[in-house]
Amino acid sequence: MDFSQLLSKIVSDSDKHARWLNTLSLMENSGARKISASEHKKDVTLIILKHAAEEHRHAYYLKKQISKLSIDACPTYADQYLLASSDSRYYLNLLDVLVCKYLKSALKLSGNDLKFAAYLLVTYAIEVRADELYPIYQNVLDQASSKVNVKSIILEEEGHLEEMLVQLKNFSPDWQKHADKAVEFETKLFMDWIKALARDIN
Repeated sequence: MDFSQLLSKIVSDSDKHARWLNTLSLMENSGARKISASEHKKDVTLIILKHAAEEHRHAYYLKKQISKLSIDACPTYADQYLLASSDSRYYLNLLDVLVCKYLKSALKLSGNDLKFAAYLLVTYAIEVRADELYPIYQNVLDQASSKVNVKSIILEEEGHLEEMLVQLKNFSPDWQKHADKAVEFETKLFMDWIKALARDIN
């Protein structure tokens, strides 16, 4: 079952669809919290603040979309209201750990330099994924004539990726090599997550 087929199966069931939206909301919220946690105490740029604010807005927006399916569904991020709860909850943390290990080894970074570099690479990999995931999801929603839509998120995620590219180019002349490594880590996590989702909905 490919990702589009998996989403079609999820969207066809209101309960699973609500849990899927809640899961995406959790992951967007985790991203926003991780951005805030990686901030330097003084050197905080407008782009970082904007990005954290938009990730929080995505989490809120996705959570609000649930009411189009059911008023009372998924009140919290408790495991019973998520899909593939463990894999979804720790996805970003695992990616961060893998990227930090790589940066320590490849660039000998530590402290605030490590935090910022990890923020750049992790966020880049996640934005690459979001640029693929949300349009596929929107296509499935359109095919199902669903009241739910994620078009506003798609537009903002495209902007995020452009902003990350600017920051990465300023970070290192070898940014592409490091970014590709982060994408490699994320791709493995994504494939594991898809398997966990498929197990959960069957």
